[in-house]
Amino acid sequence: MNNRLPPAWSKHLKSGAAPKPGLPQATPGQANLPKTNSFARAQADELLLKQAYEHQQAKRLDAAQDLCLQVLARTPNHPLAFYIMGTVYLGYDDEAALRYFARAVGEEPRNPFYHLSLGEAYGKLSEFSAAIKHMRYALELQPDLVEALCALGRVYVQFDKPDLALPLYEKAMKINRDHPKARIGMAAALTGLGRMDEAGAYLKEAIEHRVDVAAAYYDLVQSRKFTEEPAELQSILRELDGPRLKSEAVQNLHYAAGKVLNDLKRYAEAFDHFNKAKQADGHKFDIDQYRRFVDLTIETFTPDLFAARSSYGNPSEAPVFVVGMPRSGTTLTEQICASHPDVHGAGELSKLRRVANAIGLNPSAFDFNKPIMTVTEGLSKTLAEEHLSYLRERAPAAHRIIDKMPHNFELIGLLTLLFPNARIIHCRRDAIDNCVSCFVLPFSSAHSYNTDLRALGLYYREYDRLMRHWNEVFPGRIFENRYETLVEDQDAQSRRLIDYLGLPWDNACLRFFDREGAVTTPSRWQVRQPMYKSSVKRWKNYESEIQPLIEALGDLADV
Repeated sequence: MNNRLPPAWSKHLKSGAAPKPGLPQATPGQANLPKTNSFARAQADELLLKQAYEHQQAKRLDAAQDLCLQVLARTPNHPLAFYIMGTVYLGYDDEAALRYFARAVGEEPRNPFYHLSLGEAYGKLSEFSAAIKHMRYALELQPDLVEALCALGRVYVQFDKPDLALPLYEKAMKINRDHPKARIGMAAALTGLGRMDEAGAYLKEAIEHRVDVAAAYYDLVQSRKFTEEPAELQSILRELDGPRLKSEAVQNLHYAAGKVLNDLKRYAEAFDHFNKAKQADGHKFDIDQYRRFVDLTIETFTPDLFAARSSYGNPSEAPVFVVGMPRSGTTLTEQICASHPDVHGAGELSKLRRVANAIGLNPSAFDFNKPIMTVTEGLSKTLAEEHLSYLRERAPAAHRIIDKMPHNFELIGLLTLLFPNARIIHCRRDAIDNCVSCFVLPFSSAHSYNTDLRALGLYYREYDRLMRHWNEVFPGRIFENRYETLVEDQDAQSRRLIDYLGLPWDNACLRFFDREGAVTTPSRWQVRQPMYKSSVKRWKNYESEIQPLIEALGDLADV
C-alpha cells in the first residue's frame, strides 16, 4: 500500500500557528466544540488534521481516518480533511481516493496539491487523460512543483508517451537534481524508450548521490545479466545492514541481491533473499475468500446466462484482452501483437476492473445475481460504448487495441457481456515456472497471494479452475498461447496469434524487441531482447527451496 506523501506536499499544512494561551488543546475526545465559536473550531480542526497527517505518514491509517472523520462531522466539506482521507485510501481503494480528492478540489479549486493528488488517483485507475488534465493544471498553479512534473512524467510513460516525459524530468532535475522521483523517473522514461545505457547511468548517479538508493539498485541490476560478481552486490548487502531501513527499501534490496545471485547461479543464497523480501512485505492472503469468489463466478456465468443475453454489448472487434497469471508471457504476447502496424498495445488497463467493482463483482461480494441483474441490455451497450471511447483515445485508427491486464481472466464473463466479439488471448505457462517467476519479483499489495509459496500454489489452482470454466462456457473462443510453445517456435506461434486477431501477417511481429513504446511491467528489460529459452524449467534451480509450492499445486505441478 502506498500512502506516503512526498515531503513537499506537507508545505500546505499550516505548521506555525500554535494555539493561543488558554485555548484548549483539541484531542479526539474534545471534538464537539460549540458551533458558535468558529475560531476555536478552526483551531481544533487544524490540530486534529496535523495529528491525522502525522498518523498517515506513519501508516497508522485507521487513526488518520478517524481524526479526519471527526473533523468532517463537525466541519462538513473541510478540504484538507478530504485531502488527507484521499491519501489514506490511495493505493488501497483508488476509487475512494479519487472521490475524496475530487471533493477537496471542489472546495479549494486553486490548490495545486489537491489537483496533483486527484491526477495521481486518475493515473492509478488508467484514466490518463483526466490525470494529465489535473496535473497540468497543478503546474499552471505552481510551475516549479517538482512532484507534479514527476507525476506527469510518470503518467506519460504509462500512457505510452515516454518522449513527452523526458523534458518534464529534465525540468524537475534542474529544480532539484537530487529529487528521487526525478532521477528514478528519468531512468524509467529512458527505459521506456529502450535507451538502457542512459537509464543505467542515471541509476548509478542516483546511488552515488544517495537518492532513493534501494529502488535505484533494484532497477539497475535488472538492466543486465551478471556472469561474475559485480561490485554492486557487496554494496547492496552493506545497505541491508544499515539502520532504520523502511520495509519497501528492505524489499527492494533483497530482490536486487536475489536477482544478482540468481544470475551467478548461487540459487540457495538467491532464494534466501527472495524469502526475506516476502517476509518484509508482511501481507496475508485469504484463500477461502478467493475460493468463494471463484465459486460465485462459476455459478453465475453459465452458458444459459450468455444465451439469454446474446444481444448485449457492442459488436466491435477492436478490443483484445490478453489474460493469464502474471509472468506467464502476457507482456511478450502483447509486444509481438503490437508490433503489427494495425495493432496498438495499451498496456495494463484497470477500466474493466473499475466497471466490475462499480456493479459489485468483486472478491468480497456474497452474491453475484443482483449485480448481474443490474446489467440490462441498455446498460451493457452504454458501458461498452464508454469503454470503446476509452480505448480509442489511445489509438484512434488501430484495428485492434490490446488491454493486457493479466487478472482480467477473472472478468471474462463481464467483458463478454460488453464485447461478444472481443478476442481473448490466454497466456499459460508451466505452473511451477510461472509461480517461481512471480515469487522472485515484487508485486503490489493487490497480489498478496504472492507473499507465500503455499498461498501462491493454492491461488494458481483457483486461477486454473476458473480458466477451465471459461473454456467450457466459450469452447474454441479463447486462444491459448503457451509460453513454452512460443519460445520453442516463435515464427509459427506468432503467425497463429496474428491470424487469431484476424489480420494479415507482418514480419515486424518477429522483431518485437525493436518496437518503440513504453513497457512499464517487470518484464520491461526482457522484452527489449530477442526470444530466449532460459526461463523454461527455471524452477529446477530452486527445487529444494520450493517444496511448499509444489505440494500446493498438486496435480498441476509437472515434476
